[in-house]
Amino acid sequence: MRWRPAARLVLLCLAFGFCSLLYAFSHRGDRNTEQETPTSLPRRVGQRTGPRYGQSEERYKIPVNHGMEAMHLAVVACGSRLEETITMLKSAVLFSRKFLQFHIFAEDSLHYDFKTTLNGWTFPEKFKYTLYPITFPTENAAEWKKLFKPCASQRLFLPLILKEVDSLLYVDTDILFLRPFDDIWSFLNNFNATHIAAMAPEHEEPRIGWYNRFARHPYYGKTGINSGVMLMNMTRMRRKHFKNDMTTSRLHWGDLLLPLFKKYKLNITWGDQDLLNIMFSHNPESLFVFPCQWNYRPDHCIYGSNCHEAEDGIFVLHGNRGVYHDEKQPAFRAVYEAFRNYSFGNDLIHSLLNPLELELQKTVHTYCGRIHNLFTKQLTKTIEDLYRRQSNVRNVFVRCENQ
Repeated sequence: MRWRPAARLVLLCLAFGFCSLLYAFSHRGDRNTEQETPTSLPRRVGQRTGPRYGQSEERYKIPVNHGMEAMHLAVVACGSRLEETITMLKSAVLFSRKFLQFHIFAEDSLHYDFKTTLNGWTFPEKFKYTLYPITFPTENAAEWKKLFKPCASQRLFLPLILKEVDSLLYVDTDILFLRPFDDIWSFLNNFNATHIAAMAPEHEEPRIGWYNRFARHPYYGKTGINSGVMLMNMTRMRRKHFKNDMTTSRLHWGDLLLPLFKKYKLNITWGDQDLLNIMFSHNPESLFVFPCQWNYRPDHCIYGSNCHEAEDGIFVLHGNRGVYHDEKQPAFRAVYEAFRNYSFGNDLIHSLLNPLELELQKTVHTYCGRIHNLFTKQLTKTIEDLYRRQSNVRNVFVRCENQ
């Protein structure tokens, strides 16, 4: 019947109007600022974390997420990692569809700069953030902090600190999202009943693998796992009893960390990543392994392309080994600098994609640069999809206004 298209349009307009009204009420008086923590609580490294360590849960109370289902992202920043972290957060915000909640663990000296930068991002409908101090259990606090990279082992304690968070994606500071955050978050829907976390393999090619050639401790699978991108169902992690090689009894996450560290601390090279490999080597059924294009690193191209899934494009770029800041892998550096230099509100094609493609053409003298099309293949699709979604929303509102 002729009236049906018009009726559907009217219903759609009413739905948009209702959602807009709800959104306005949910944001009334809201500011996109850091959640303050009680100033009476000490902020020193080495303080025990969470109720397990005798600390108030109020300090880690998670902010209200405006009535939307939030996607949680955690990062740990120490030393000179401020700029990297900001650039990573920018890439997450740019393309995400759902609301993001950032959990930023940083040295106290970095808090002011984080607040200054993030408070200047004027779109509270996209994200909110909370800053936390770097906090380790009192016992062996100094060793935990210096394990592998400064503060990196903080990620091991996230399930014990963020007790009110069900699921969370942890990433290193040198990560860039070339695809909407929502897509890696959706891997949680692929978990079976035993999965508690998801990571990518450390290597695709055993002949150049590190763990299978040099490790002096157990590791997951054939080539180990890389923990720079780690998706966690932390509710399951807190509940699980882990098999281990120290006792016949199964241990909870919080009871396992210190004994494991004490046993293997003289045999581990990559710090907390090695401890995670040991854990999941004894509990392989608990790990979901996602493909390498979700954690694409220089090792995937410096000896020739060995991440075959990346033929569809790189989804998450991981510039480990400091390649964003030296001349060893200029293709990785070009992507990082393109995101770092991009300013919110500018056209993504002219201000991000086109300059990046020009810089990548200068990197063809390297193995990674020879396949530079993989660095922009997914990013191009992501930008096109973003503009298509924005155009569809504008068209609906225009049609509503014309009714």
